[in-house]
Amino acid sequence: MRKLFGIIPPTTTPFDIDGAIDYGAARAQARWLVNQGVHGLASGGSTGEGQTFEVDEFRRLIAETLDEVGEEVPVIAGVIVDSTRDAIRRARAVADLGVAALQVTPVHYLFRPDEKAMLEHFRVLAEATELPVIIYNVVPWSYLSPQLLCQIMRDVPGVIGVKQSAGDLKLVADLLLLAQHDDVILSAVDPLLYPSFTLGVHGSIAAILSAAPAASVALWDAVQSGEHRRALDLHRRLLPLWNAIVGDNLPACVKFAQALQGCPSFFPRAPMPRANTAQQTAVRQALAGLCLEIAGV
Repeated sequence: MRKLFGIIPPTTTPFDIDGAIDYGAARAQARWLVNQGVHGLASGGSTGEGQTFEVDEFRRLIAETLDEVGEEVPVIAGVIVDSTRDAIRRARAVADLGVAALQVTPVHYLFRPDEKAMLEHFRVLAEATELPVIIYNVVPWSYLSPQLLCQIMRDVPGVIGVKQSAGDLKLVADLLLLAQHDDVILSAVDPLLYPSFTLGVHGSIAAILSAAPAASVALWDAVQSGEHRRALDLHRRLLPLWNAIVGDNLPACVKFAQALQGCPSFFPRAPMPRANTAQQTAVRQALAGLCLEIAGV
């Protein structure tokens, strides 16, 4: 398994006006992100609207991304489904492509499994695919406690880590306290990445990274080198961007931020709306605060 650390942006998925994936634009985005100095890529997650994919779209997107970046950075494949059977089917669709890991949400549609069933879900998935699994702890009504997350990592060797997406930074701190040495703990607490990095998380997969990859890499580097004055300044410049993109159409707002920086991102997949006028204005202002050159979009 390739080491997973640092800034791992969750790619957005460029759809055309009819909702079809533009794979050429997806490759261009992967190249753009790698050229910003990121340490990995995660495709098919919630920022990438992966819950809308058909299996063949998922496989091709991951294949195109891997082909574009080669061995430069590891690629994580997102799995957002609501049954063990579907999770296995989707994971097997990319098992031969060389992904570094799967990023898998807990089952979350309406009826939440109990803790025993949740553990069994990840055990069966890991054993059936033999791919490393990162639990994507993101669904509000299906959050897994730090205790359960660490139990799953202990009891299921194929589960190697957690991406913690709840807004409570204490959950990240508790995970770091309870996790074993080899567990990979990633923060997706977008407005609090600076303190997350300071606490010692191993990296991040978070939407803000795709909206401002260069600044996110600079933040990571500043914390790793102990330059906390610079890191705090970057945090203060990144926070307005997060405040501008967060919302029910977050992927669309991230795409707008990318487009302003010359990255092809296109449309969200219906019924998600594009960034509205107020969101566009806020994103422009936040990016200007990061001192980025804004294209005429």
